[in-house]
Amino acid sequence: MKSILHITNGDSFTNYFKELPINGTVITWREMLCEGRSLHTVGTEDFWKERFDFLHKNYKISKKTFIDYTLKEYRNLCKQKSQEQIVLWFESDLFCQINMLGVLSWLKTHRKYAEVSVVSNPISLNSVSSKGFCELSPDSVLKLYESRIVLNQDDIEFADYAWQLYCSNNPVRIAQLSNYEDFNFPYLKQAFELHLSRFPSLKNGLNVPEINLLKTAQLKTLDNEKALVSKVLKNQGNFGFGDTQYFKILDTLKPLFASLEPVKLKRNTTKILNNQTNYYSKIKQDGLYLGGALKYAYLYDIDQNTFFKL
Repeated sequence: MKSILHITNGDSFTNYFKELPINGTVITWREMLCEGRSLHTVGTEDFWKERFDFLHKNYKISKKTFIDYTLKEYRNLCKQKSQEQIVLWFESDLFCQINMLGVLSWLKTHRKYAEVSVVSNPISLNSVSSKGFCELSPDSVLKLYESRIVLNQDDIEFADYAWQLYCSNNPVRIAQLSNYEDFNFPYLKQAFELHLSRFPSLKNGLNVPEINLLKTAQLKTLDNEKALVSKVLKNQGNFGFGDTQYFKILDTLKPLFASLEPVKLKRNTTKILNNQTNYYSKIKQDGLYLGGALKYAYLYDIDQNTFFKL
């Protein structure tokens, strides 16, 4: 039997996975590359410095926590050199798909001769959300494992190219990418579309997650910000964000709320949601990155899939 290395999308599934009758060594990929600046050179000293600086500044992650939680597990990954097969367990959402690209770029450089396959949870691309691995029964997870997609060299080259685009300083290159169907990544096109929708809208200066949060506050009767974030999480589509990310988004939008106990928007917020007022100049922050591009260096016309550089 060939030796197998499994790389999972998080600790919750790693704990679930260890109870399944599947052989192999398990490594957890503990990153959120869909947020903050990412360099193409995954695993280098510059890459990890960039990631720590972002996590420390935006999520108050201490150096000790970063080393103990992320770097030690990455170093454990680096030690896994003997496995002939590597299986990636990543969901179909934006959060996981970006992490998957980063891992595949690293594997292209450091594990050239291993057979790489991907386990994903199939979804309808028009669905509001999908079930994560941990929400599936053991039998369902085993069936997904048996039907995993083995990647060829062209797939891995494409994944690395897509990662380079994500890490570039120009999102226009992602918007122009079109040959997804030639490769074995059925959810990447949707993930990149969601990624582009995180740039500020030409119409009102807000991005899609920000608009979704405000519309939820507008349409629902909610007692407090915790209830608001909980509701947004259940109806976020395939962004795959956690509550910490939405609380951070909410923090930037607080000037648009008249109250958070109960949740109530200011009157002029409706004008923004109706595209009668542009909020760009007030929400704009310097130094915020999405991949390799500055978030507020562009305005996105989602209807035309075009960008305007500022």
